Amino acid sequence: MPHIQPLDSTIFITFRLANSLPKQIIIQLLEDRKQREKLINTEKNSKKRKVMLEEERRRYFGHFDEYLDRVKVSPHWLSESEVASIVAEAIKYQDGKQYILNAFCVLPNHVHIMIDVKRSSPPLYRILQKLKSYTAIQANKILHRNGAFWHHESYDHVVRDGSEFERIVWYILQNPVKAGLCKTWEDWKWSYVNPEYGSIAKQ
Repeated sequence: MPHIQPLDSTIFITFRLANSLPKQIIIQLLEDRKQREKLINTEKNSKKRKVMLEEERRRYFGHFDEYLDRVKVSPHWLSESEVASIVAEAIKYQDGKQYILNAFCVLPNHVHIMIDVKRSSPPLYRILQKLKSYTAIQANKILHRNGAFWHHESYDHVVRDGSEFERIVWYILQNPVKAGLCKTWEDWKWSYVNPEYGSIAKQ
């Protein structure tokens, strides 16, 4: 996935555990996307084609995320409270330092986070590299294991406007509910929303 970081932007990021999706599912999703994008690229109107490609990117991510919620055979190391706590605290620790934290949710095999990055913020890849490296080392110690903890790639999306911002905050908070892990987002211990946006969570 591309890692685009315009100056002073809001970015929605998803990263997942290593081997959290079976290869056949990834191949199926990529092939489906390839075929749909091939059809979209026959559209002659460039503005319409751009919109269609962006819609396809969101659709692809939606299917990807649904599989992460449903898959039972992959690692679920983040369901361990001590591991989830390390990830949550690491995300919160950089709030006000490397970024402004809007919302996040730690799920059994993946993480959603939305942040504001400023001109003074490090490049996004460095923010994620630092976060994933630290949490991987600490989590592996707890789990008494070696090897890759996180999948090397992450999904990121620049939030375009206020309505999209609200939709994504709601999406992040509702993910554990949608996945059948709790009844309300407040019941999920590993969710957070900036108090400034609490009204969105109460929709």
